[in-house]
Order: sequence, then structure tokens, then C-alpha cells
Amino acid sequence: MSVELETSEGVDESEKKSFGASEKENHTRMADLSELLKEGTKEAHDRAENTQFVKDFLKGNIRKELFKLATTALYFTYSALEEEMERNKDHPAFAPLYFPTELHRKEALTKDMEYFFGENWEEQVQCSQAAQKYVERIHYVGQNEPELLVAHAYTRYMGDLSGGQVLKKVAQRALKLPSTGEGTQFYKFENVDNAQQFKQLYRARMNALDLNLKTKEKIVEEANKAFEYNMQIFDELDQAGFLLAKETLEDGLPMHDGKGDVRKCPYYAAKQDGGTLEGSSCPFRTALAVLSKPSLQFILAAGAALVAGFLAWYYV
Repeated sequence: MSVELETSEGVDESEKKSFGASEKENHTRMADLSELLKEGTKEAHDRAENTQFVKDFLKGNIRKELFKLATTALYFTYSALEEEMERNKDHPAFAPLYFPTELHRKEALTKDMEYFFGENWEEQVQCSQAAQKYVERIHYVGQNEPELLVAHAYTRYMGDLSGGQVLKKVAQRALKLPSTGEGTQFYKFENVDNAQQFKQLYRARMNALDLNLKTKEKIVEEANKAFEYNMQIFDELDQAGFLLAKETLEDGLPMHDGKGDVRKCPYYAAKQDGGTLEGSSCPFRTALAVLSKPSLQFILAAGAALVAGFLAWYYV
């Protein structure tokens, strides 16, 4: 007697069918791209939501100048993302996720840039080195591996519909921005009536993409790369703060008085390479100096933009 017959002996036929259907359903659910992304990026998600910078931002510790620079970084990011989405709107691996009317943010970001910088805003801004690497990655993916574009689109837009709304409220309250939306158009999705229902639709469309397991795993890997690119922006922000510390001492700007936990300073470098906090200097003065120097402002912009992305995952 075969092993199959021995293990099925005494089992009712209807029960076998029910068990088989249940097992197949569970396997299908676990193979859903949304589930794979959720589980596959959990570690990166946890690291992101526990950064000191994100925690401070949620408390409202954000300067208006920094928020303006964050908007700048977001503009460059979404310009690249939506350019590649437009390029691949008919590609079978991405077409079902093409929602320009509901999701695209470049037009809204343009309004925010005009609000903060004036009509000649394009002459005043630039993309940081780390942010530029991420922009280049988006362009590479869109032009060479469009199926991986799913990772970037899902990470950004689903987050904007979730944590981004929290960030909007924090910014409006902390920076006294108009409740009518000036300066925060980026977070306003006028053509999405119900964010929760839309996210469910988006995930369903994503799960229905005709992709094999290997491709899905590559998409999860790409999503983790997106987190790494963002962490590189944080590193760039930290390095800039330390490099400018000596220069800012000459500017005569007020700084943290050194009392209490230095980590409570909003601009404290969130990542320490195994060093001790004792004797560490607060980079608060550094950040203020950077804000006054156009040639270095883009570095803080990239760091603040990262907060939006991290808050996105925090509330997805």
C-alpha cells in the first residue's frame, strides 16, 4: 500500500477536499505580494519607526525651514517616481497599479514649493547626493526592471495615505501652517474618498499581478533597498552635522546647553556606531547653521524627507 493511501485511510472524502482547499487558500495568502512585503520588510520597518528623529518629529520638534527642505526632497523623489510610472503605465507588471488621478503627487508638491519658496523656487533648490542616488535607482528600475517599480510605488503611496496624514497634522500644528492646506498640499488626496478602501483596492490589484514567486521576492528585496537608500540619507545628514560643528561654533548661534539627555535634542544623530553618549556634543547649533547656508540646505532636506517615508511605514 502506498504512503498516500495509508495517510488518507479512514478520512472522509469531503474532509479531504476541505483540508486541501484550506491548505491551498493559506498557501495563496502567504504568497500574496502584500503579505510578502509586510513580512519581508518587518525588520527595516522596526528600525525605521524607532529612530529618534522620527519620534521627535511626531512630537512636533520640527522647524519650518526644515519642513520646507523636506518638501524639496519629496519633489525630486516623486518627480522621478511618477516619470517612471508614466513610462510603464502599460507594462503588465505595473499597469494595474497606475492611478495618476488618485495618487500622483508632483502637481501638489509644485504648489507647496511655490508656497514656501515663491515663483522662482526652481532656482533655489537642489537634490542632495544621497537622495540623488535613490532617484537614480528609481530611474534604473523603471527603465530596466519595471516590475520592481511596484516596491517603490507601494512604499510611498500607501504610506502617504496612512502615516503621511499624521505628519500633515503635526506640521500644521507645529509650524502654524494654514488649515486650508497651503504648504501641505502633498498630503491632500482630493480624488480618494476613503483612504482605507483605496488601500485595500491597491493591495488587491497588487496581489493579482501575474508574477512568479521569484519576482515577488525581488520586489520585497527592492523595498528593503528603498529603506537602505533612506538610511543613507540619514547618514548623510548626520555626517553633515558633525562636519559642520566646528564651523557653526564661529557663527555665534544658540545651541543645546548640554544639560540633560543629549538624545532629546531634535537634531541629535539618530545612529551611533557603537560609541558612548558621554562627551557627545549636540548638533543643534550645526543644524541651525546649515539652515542658513543654501549650499548645505539640501542635506537636511533629504533627512526630513526620510521622516515622511518612515512615518508612512509606521502607520501602514
